[in-house]
Amino acid sequence: MKVVGVTRGDGPVILAMPHGGTDLPDAVFDRLNAKGQGLADTDWHIARLYEGLLADVTVVQCAVHRYMIDAGRDPSGQSLYPGQNTTGLCPVNDFDGDPIWREGQAPGADEIAERVATVHAPYHAALAAEVDRLRGTHDAVVVYDCHSIRSVLPFLFDGTLPQFCIGTNHGATCADAVTAAVTDPLPPEDTVLNGRFVGGWTTRHYGQPEVGVHAIQMELSQRGYMRERSPWAWDGIRAEALRHPLRLLLTNLDRLARSGALKNDLAKGA
Repeated sequence: MKVVGVTRGDGPVILAMPHGGTDLPDAVFDRLNAKGQGLADTDWHIARLYEGLLADVTVVQCAVHRYMIDAGRDPSGQSLYPGQNTTGLCPVNDFDGDPIWREGQAPGADEIAERVATVHAPYHAALAAEVDRLRGTHDAVVVYDCHSIRSVLPFLFDGTLPQFCIGTNHGATCADAVTAAVTDPLPPEDTVLNGRFVGGWTTRHYGQPEVGVHAIQMELSQRGYMRERSPWAWDGIRAEALRHPLRLLLTNLDRLARSGALKNDLAKGA
């Protein structure tokens, strides 16, 4: 089973896509209940949404579905959002709060550890290798963590999620100039910074602006480019409208990282 796909570019921006994959071994899929087999929590069409928006970009994608093991979670199993409803490293419920495994079929500790070793670790090894490669040719590298989610999920948050949800772990994972490059093309009335989602494990782990690696998460409401119900169909008209500001912000990030402006900007908010 293919775990990770890498498309290499020589530019300073990396698109990380931990949740767009839908592959599952038959033996795992068959243990999911009917709700789980719907794979509702996929970041549907995320690669298609970003395809072609930035030349010379590197893309790292996990091909395996997050119900197998969540490549965006802390491999220790520690919650990213203590005290809030969420899903875990190996989820037992979905974003609606409903169980996803047949009775008695949820994986135990040993199986979870094996999935971390065979899926989570290779994905992050590939991502880390691309970060290291590009640090050899650029003063600054930006890991842009691509996510999407249904816009109404009472189990996770109240009301309707804004279209653009940006996470920097409250400014810890990138310089302010990186945050500005992302937010500038976006409509303020439909954008939130460090709201319900402040950045997952990828953003928090790789974001080390003090050594020239900046990370920022974008959680997009899926209503902006697809139908938020099965069969989760792509909506070309909405998607093209959404791709315009995404193209602008990625271009901003690329220019910023190439400009040298971040070379000596090694402290958060400097």
